[in-house]
Amino acid sequence: MRLNKYISHYAKYSRREADSLIASGRVNVEKQKAVLGQELQEGQRVFIDGKMIKPKKEAPATVIVYHKPKGELVTKKDDRDRKSIFESLGKKYAHFTPVGRLDFASEGLLLLSDDKNIARILMESDLEREYILKIAGRITEKMILAMEEGMILEDARAGGHEKSKIIAMNFKPFVSYFIYKNDRNFSKLKVKIIEGHNRELRRFFAHFKAEVLDLRRVSYGFVELNALPVGKVRYLNRDEYKKLHSFVKEKQGDSKKKETANLYKKDFKKNNKSFYKSL
Repeated sequence: MRLNKYISHYAKYSRREADSLIASGRVNVEKQKAVLGQELQEGQRVFIDGKMIKPKKEAPATVIVYHKPKGELVTKKDDRDRKSIFESLGKKYAHFTPVGRLDFASEGLLLLSDDKNIARILMESDLEREYILKIAGRITEKMILAMEEGMILEDARAGGHEKSKIIAMNFKPFVSYFIYKNDRNFSKLKVKIIEGHNRELRRFFAHFKAEVLDLRRVSYGFVELNALPVGKVRYLNRDEYKKLHSFVKEKQGDSKKKETANLYKKDFKKNNKSFYKSL
């Protein structure tokens, strides 16, 4: 772990403040003065002004499932004073981080965690997200082809928020889709995708001039909404926690491998640069 991260994690300082402490010579790793950007080895002790930082025992992370209703924003504050999910969740969950978002007009499964790292891992993952949609009009052959093969739009603003800065969008092929109803008035289908770009499904169908009338997320990876009532919260069950721990451990392992590979690349470039200079 990087030293400034360690200090911010186990002491009252931010990473920026930790860097200032290190730069001013107030931090020791064992008996040596610390340096900026230093990586800690396992078991090394860290001292600030001669006082050792004691690692706290990690409490297990908590993940909750919230059945978000329509008419709530996944945000802490809104400049238009619209209702936030945290008004419904209350103070108990005020420090939780949402895993991605569901827009104001959408409902369904929303995961939140009191561990920002776990929230980030889940959000950036390729876990399947499943949605039930109701759209205006028929599901056309062109829609089906795009669901099966994906598509790239240079202009994907239709269906997006008016203030969104996203213009182009790459839609990967859907993992699966199932059409319940296909009628000229409205159609209903279930889809699975592996990404959750900003209003991705609304933008997708808007390209075909089909408005999404209802959107409900019913699963996120190994977690399902099932019969959880709208506006209610539940904790992950034992099986879901087991799958979460395995998934996070796997992703953290992949991350460490990537970091090691990057360090080797840096060392290789540095050593080769020195070598070529000596010729």
